[in-house]
Amino acid sequence: MANEVNNGYYKLSWGQRIGFGSGDLAQNLIFQTVACFLMLYLTTVLKIDPKFVGGLILAVRLLDCFWSPVVGKYIDNHNPKLGKYRTYLLYGGIPLTVAACLLMLPAAATWGMTGKIIYATVSYTLLSMIYSVVNIPYGSIMASMTRDNDEVLILTSTRMVCANIGQIIVQAGFPIGLAMVVGIAVDWNQAVFMAIGTIPAFIILPSLPILKKWFGKKGLYYLLLSVGLIGFVALFVIGKFFDVQNNMTLVQAAKIMTGVGLLVGSLMWALVPEVITEAEYRTGNRPAATVNALAGVAFKAGFSLAGFITPWVMGAIGFNLASEESALPTDPKAWFTVTCIFAIVGFILLCLCFLGSKENITTTPEKPVTFGEMWQEFKANKCLQLVLGVFIVVFLASFISAPVNAYYTHIADYNPTVQNAILWFTTIIPAILLVVVGYLIYKYPLTDEKLDEMNKAIEAKAKKD
Repeated sequence: MANEVNNGYYKLSWGQRIGFGSGDLAQNLIFQTVACFLMLYLTTVLKIDPKFVGGLILAVRLLDCFWSPVVGKYIDNHNPKLGKYRTYLLYGGIPLTVAACLLMLPAAATWGMTGKIIYATVSYTLLSMIYSVVNIPYGSIMASMTRDNDEVLILTSTRMVCANIGQIIVQAGFPIGLAMVVGIAVDWNQAVFMAIGTIPAFIILPSLPILKKWFGKKGLYYLLLSVGLIGFVALFVIGKFFDVQNNMTLVQAAKIMTGVGLLVGSLMWALVPEVITEAEYRTGNRPAATVNALAGVAFKAGFSLAGFITPWVMGAIGFNLASEESALPTDPKAWFTVTCIFAIVGFILLCLCFLGSKENITTTPEKPVTFGEMWQEFKANKCLQLVLGVFIVVFLASFISAPVNAYYTHIADYNPTVQNAILWFTTIIPAILLVVVGYLIYKYPLTDEKLDEMNKAIEAKAKKD
């Protein structure tokens, strides 16, 4: 049970923290499958034109820019019996699991190209829309559990550790699972390279409270970004001038360093409750679902831009994913089997999150939130604008290289043109984007002292009312 220290300042048990975090692990089993492998599935298994696949990913994400605010608005304005936010983990989790299992049907590989295109469009669009119904309320749960900044930091680190467990399971487990299903030897160098960048999360995230005390909030971000930049430079040098297979120890070490820099994307979720508090301080309403919907749009915008840019630009450089030899097995049944396993395990974890999370702070506006008010909030909240900007750029940096990582360890097998394309997307572009992230964080104005003042003012007003 949570112990109330002050009105709204709840201390949480580890059971509640881990229960909440299991929801992010569940969603990442599906999201990482889509982010890292859907484009490869559509191009290398179904042999759909990479340009169409890039356009599809962008179109679906643009649709989500309209759909997510609709979901956020609905959630903010309603109070289901099973919990304002928790309810959707169950009601949305069931169709999400089904949609994930239908995403890579083996029969689709036997259809004509028109049928494949229709199937890809419908299945991916449905999965994306259902995912928002689960993801947006899940993100809102954290802001409803406590106002305590230290507890929010612990919740964020717990959530992100769980999310990174999901990430490492998918990024390493998917190629391993494919190899096992088709009965071929596992390419351990490839599997480790794809997942090892997640390792820093298990060291840094549990240490967030003490690291924040040592370096300060912004100082910590700058340190992580600097380590990441060094890692990307090292990967470029090794891939450009040395034999990757003969330098795997250095390659894996550099990949770990890039993971340190990209970890800033995980830490940005800790700023979302801060933005919600700032909005409540100004307006009197606590628009948790609305802000999380906008954060989700920005997060998915980074992912969608990556999904659009990667196949188009790589094709322009001379690397056509559909025609080059795939770095992964292409057996349709193997892809379906591995995806279904992740989806079913994910639903079990969503149920655990439903049972483990406790909503202590939930408010419903006296009058329904309108889209106009959501737009006004976006325009008025400069902190929200900066956080959304960081989300877009840092997740663009993360996902622009995700599908290409499978090719880096085999870079010597391709011609010089393809090698340059691989290096651009696994090293150069992500490094440039990390510099942009650092500038946006520099502009973020909310300090812990300001947040404490805002929270105290909010609580004082609540007592008067």
